[in-house]
Amino acid sequence: MKRNKSVFLLIGLIVLLAGCKKNESQDTKPDTESQWVSLFNGKDLEDWTIKIKGFELNENAYNTFRVEDGVLKASYKDYDTFNNNFGHLFYNKVFSNYKLRVNYRFIGSQVPGGPGWANRNSGIMVHSQSPESMGKDQAFPLSIEVQMLGGIEDGEKRPTGNLCTPGTNVVMNCELVTQHCIESSSETFYGDQWVTMEVLVLKDSLITHSINGKEVMRYYQTQIGGDDIANYNGDWKDNIGMPLNEGYISLQSESHPVEFKNIEIMELNR
Repeated sequence: MKRNKSVFLLIGLIVLLAGCKKNESQDTKPDTESQWVSLFNGKDLEDWTIKIKGFELNENAYNTFRVEDGVLKASYKDYDTFNNNFGHLFYNKVFSNYKLRVNYRFIGSQVPGGPGWANRNSGIMVHSQSPESMGKDQAFPLSIEVQMLGGIEDGEKRPTGNLCTPGTNVVMNCELVTQHCIESSSETFYGDQWVTMEVLVLKDSLITHSINGKEVMRYYQTQIGGDDIANYNGDWKDNIGMPLNEGYISLQSESHPVEFKNIEIMELNR
């Protein structure tokens, strides 16, 4: 009997590792591609929902999110101090299988009161909870964050296209990753140049980050979890380990001015 159990455990382990390796090497080319569709009309915030910490849903405090000259901006022109008013701008649709392509850049200086780590820092949240389900004083949605960073000191490495995991975990190299943020292999971008970020999302099976056409990050088995899961209201903490295979897309405002344009999505069939 003990021998049979050992055999079953060994077979189970082989199957698990085989599935893991398959995910690691999974082809990123979708079975069927559609056309790129713009999520931003270049004129206003139609089809987007605003949620800023400390304010009610769709209260655009201090005109944080604005459209000027065809560019969507997270702006701090009307702020005296930041006061932890982390914000997110959600597109009003759930997505699961897709490619997302965005041009972004950091400009100007961080608003007074912003935390040091948020200097030239923003991101795109994918597989996010809905803005309606967030608490008034909740800083970040449960999601997978494709982090944007800009260089600060010449010669100091600060890659972009990183991964952060608010209320979530992922698997990399066949191991569960519980570290909150993981650096990508991207180069560091200084100044106010535009950077192209592309994210491939295939449910919970694979997500890749690419910067200016080069893949810099890959992971899979996106799931509910993380050391900070207790900070999220509702039944999230009762579903630790459950796959996270769809959700909303949102753009961050984290105290440094950032601009977005050419926000496009291509939904995929697999």
